[in-house]
Amino acid sequence: MNLSALDWGIIILFFLVTLGIGIYVSKQSGKSAKEFFLSGNNMPWWLLGVSMVATTFSADTPNLVSDIVRQNGVAGNWTWWAFLLTGMLTVFVYAKLWRRSGIMTDLEFYELRYSGKAATFLRGFRAIYLGVFFNVVVMATVMLAGIKIGGVMLGLSPIKTVLLVSVVTVVYSSLGGLRGVILTDFFQFVLSMIGMIAGAIYIVTMPEIDGLSNLVSHPNVIDKLDFFPDFSDPNVAIPLFIIPIAVQWWNVWYPGAEPGGGGYIAQRMLSARDEDSAVKATLFFNVAHYALRPWPWIVIALASLIVFPDLENIRASFPNVDPSIVAHDLAFPAMLTYLPHGLLGLIIASLIAALMSTISTHLNWGSSYIVNDFYKRFVHKEATEKQQVLVGRISTVSLMVLAAVFALYLTSAFEVFNLILQIGAGTGLIFILRWFWWRVNAQAEIVAMVVSFLMAFYFMKGYEGDMLDYQKMLTGIGVTTIAWLATIFLTPKTDMKTLSSFFKLTRPHAMGWKPVVSTLNAQEVEAIYNITKSSLSKEVGMMFLGCIMVYSALFGIGSIIYGNIITAIILCLVSIFIGVILFRLIKK
Repeated sequence: MNLSALDWGIIILFFLVTLGIGIYVSKQSGKSAKEFFLSGNNMPWWLLGVSMVATTFSADTPNLVSDIVRQNGVAGNWTWWAFLLTGMLTVFVYAKLWRRSGIMTDLEFYELRYSGKAATFLRGFRAIYLGVFFNVVVMATVMLAGIKIGGVMLGLSPIKTVLLVSVVTVVYSSLGGLRGVILTDFFQFVLSMIGMIAGAIYIVTMPEIDGLSNLVSHPNVIDKLDFFPDFSDPNVAIPLFIIPIAVQWWNVWYPGAEPGGGGYIAQRMLSARDEDSAVKATLFFNVAHYALRPWPWIVIALASLIVFPDLENIRASFPNVDPSIVAHDLAFPAMLTYLPHGLLGLIIASLIAALMSTISTHLNWGSSYIVNDFYKRFVHKEATEKQQVLVGRISTVSLMVLAAVFALYLTSAFEVFNLILQIGAGTGLIFILRWFWWRVNAQAEIVAMVVSFLMAFYFMKGYEGDMLDYQKMLTGIGVTTIAWLATIFLTPKTDMKTLSSFFKLTRPHAMGWKPVVSTLNAQEVEAIYNITKSSLSKEVGMMFLGCIMVYSALFGIGSIIYGNIITAIILCLVSIFIGVILFRLIKK
């Protein structure tokens, strides 16, 4: 595509502002490791909430949604909509527990909750496993979306795209630390949302589409609009809805939707000013992530079914794009090539912003693991604050290089999405129970991690049967869960002194902790329960209210787009009513 001077001006201005923010906060972020990785534990909830949303608004996300909608319709999004239950569980049960822990990374949790050499090994191993290997795969997937966007919209080769994005992202991430990441996230998210909404509106008004009413009544689109799959067809309903809503959300680990919180979501909660801010930040994130943001992507994906009905149309329209990476996810950037100058520059800048916000978070998050949970813990225990920040900046650059190289070998974001789900299958429940059952130990987590990975590797490389993806996931969940449950009862218990300290610090609900509570004196127990006044049943009830509120808003907005005004009004009123109840309960 030929970009105008206005397009290039918008893109260049975006890069300058992004770099300027990183440079502006670099001095403060370099003061200490806490400043670099947790922004001094002093960030407001709304800024943290926006940062969480911006991080999950990756350049590959609209591509993934387009892939899902084109192949499985709007209802196919339940494969990630179901993770709202995980998110709301984190909001009302786990956010305050993470904030109370006072740790720097969620991996530091292991030596706070468990004891012995197994806890030490688990912390160090996951620092490298998640912080380097897994993190690089996720960033490479995001970069793959950038490669496809750069190839379709700018005619850039994969290497040029990777170099351009990598250099700018690594500069402001390594300079500004988490504070720089969060501030640029805010700027990038606002830009991304403006760009996506404006782009969707323009595409719907194109002559080929001719308005929303024609879009939703077009023969290529009409069978893709249902919010729920066809329950009369188990081959559709089971993988698209039943498995995600019944099993996947609580028993599969996925970045950004970890059961019990974790990863960069935990990093944001740990950097909050207090427990209340951590709760508000994660609530805002879940509302914006699931209810407000998906529809511009979905609308563009539906429109692509009219302009590019199949992959052959995409290949014919973009002959210079490598045929090996032409998949349904390419329909999203293909649709954006129809935008006029000015709006085109804004959209490209917004996509670059989405890509960079995700990568910058993963860089800082992965670097925090390397520094706090490997370098300082095992290599140089007496490392000064300046040394930790220096290693953090070096590891940020190194992670970016690894991700950029690996991205050149990927072809499909949806394939990687399914692979990550398979690797995490069976581990989610243990991340939930470790806060509620004293008997969970480090050995069980190690076994869960190893077995789930081996099962994923077997299905990817050794399995030659005809199981469907969801059947593989269920098999992985079953084998992994049996393995870690058996490990709990066959290996030594966690040291009671460690459990007692953890319980007094984080104050989880007493259910499942009775042997630990019995070791405390009456004054300690009374002090804990005078502070912790909420009940688990109330928190779980608020979790389900939160889910109804968000799903009502999600489908209410969808109903407006579909032209079902009465349904839209009812759903939006339900969402508002529940929201009022929920906020009153939060105040109490």
